[in-house]
Amino acid sequence: MQEAITIECPFPAGFLWGAATSAYQIEGAVGADGRGESIWDRFVREPGRIDNGDTGDVACDHYHRWREDLQLMQRLGLRSYRFSVAWPRVMPTGKEPVNKAGLDFYDRLVDGLLAAGIVPLVTLYHWDLPAALQDRGGWTHRDTAYRFRDYAAAVFQRLGDRVERWLTVNEPYVAAILGHAFGVHAPGLKDPEAALRAAHHLLLAHGLAVEAFDDLGLRSPGRPGGPARIGLAVDIHAFAPASDREADRQAAVRAQTLEARWFLEPVFLGRYPALGLEWYDQMGVRPPVRDGDLALVSRPIDHLGVNYYRRHVVADDPSRPLFGYRHQVPPGRPVTELEWEVYPEGLYEVLTWVRDEYLTRPVALLITENGAAYPDVVQAARGEAGGELVHDGEVRIRDPQRRDYIALHLYQVWRALQDGLPVEGYWVWSLMDNFEWARGYRTRFGIVYVDFDTQARIIKDSGRWYAQVCRENRLAFDPERIRL
Repeated sequence: MQEAITIECPFPAGFLWGAATSAYQIEGAVGADGRGESIWDRFVREPGRIDNGDTGDVACDHYHRWREDLQLMQRLGLRSYRFSVAWPRVMPTGKEPVNKAGLDFYDRLVDGLLAAGIVPLVTLYHWDLPAALQDRGGWTHRDTAYRFRDYAAAVFQRLGDRVERWLTVNEPYVAAILGHAFGVHAPGLKDPEAALRAAHHLLLAHGLAVEAFDDLGLRSPGRPGGPARIGLAVDIHAFAPASDREADRQAAVRAQTLEARWFLEPVFLGRYPALGLEWYDQMGVRPPVRDGDLALVSRPIDHLGVNYYRRHVVADDPSRPLFGYRHQVPPGRPVTELEWEVYPEGLYEVLTWVRDEYLTRPVALLITENGAAYPDVVQAARGEAGGELVHDGEVRIRDPQRRDYIALHLYQVWRALQDGLPVEGYWVWSLMDNFEWARGYRTRFGIVYVDFDTQARIIKDSGRWYAQVCRENRLAFDPERIRL
């Protein structure tokens, strides 16, 4: 019998092991304590938008069960928790006045996390725009970026004395393009010009929030506890052409430009990529840039959140709307339940690409999302024979593919660290099963299982394994036993 080979990967002291969520996906309580309506509250009620007609009205009921969820985080050994603040809960109409009851919730949550020794990583915008602002044009309207600045300043003033790590906007590509060009996310538009306007105003909102952060002195060495840090989170895929055809190679370059460079170059270099401008010029649209905008967008940041899930293998396809290409999975490659290719090496490729292309000054890298949807096997634990029984109550959730997906990606993070990349933490997506946008509740990403009928939480096998990684601050796995 061949002896098992275990790869041992120790992580640096102080590495932040975390899990991530977002407000609309877990909080529920959409009508509680003065919360306003969001664009997702409206979108989920449009027929055919969401699988099974699901809504986020209750979700994981985290708004009422956050103390229970905090205990889960402690059991998992998390050192950090990434969550988002719901703009409509803090400013129900999208602008002042502030809803004190809504902000009080996040105040309690932050205090609870700190008391438990868990570092909060706070995201200001994870797609739940107040519907009242959408009525005035939403992200297509320049004023929304300035309302975001006001909202950000209110949250900074309330939580900034205790929260040291901030993200302004999550995945502006998804909010702008999927929400305004392809119509699969709220607000459900199919208008390329609206998408381009939304993309620019989301970036402008980021810059204005960083400006507010600095105006309040939160990066000052004189801040109690030292300077706080701020950045944004972007979704970056690995990209590869589908073939050696020149058209496919050009399509892969175009995909990387329009999906990644379009959102990174303004932040790091203060400009939009020339190839992207050329493409949009051919469509007859341009970003609505005014004097001073790109100086605001490119204000220095302290960290970049990288959300990585898969590789995009790109084939030229002029029949496809907007960008003229399609994504495909090479034959024989492993995929998740969502038919996303499992390509762990891509995380290493993305991190090194970001460093080589954009990190001209010290900026930390945070893996703010990484995870996978797989079917969970729910079974009774009692009476099981052989080995150590790992279960929660009378139920065990087997998800070996999710565990192995995370392990393979953590190995790539470790590789990046060995090469000197400034990666400071990893936040698995997601802490628990939740409302997965257009997929509703049928798609599960969590390392904690949620029974949406009873709201019971059960730590999955992947969560038990991840807890050990967190506590030991090291990854150990046998590559011969990977089950993908």
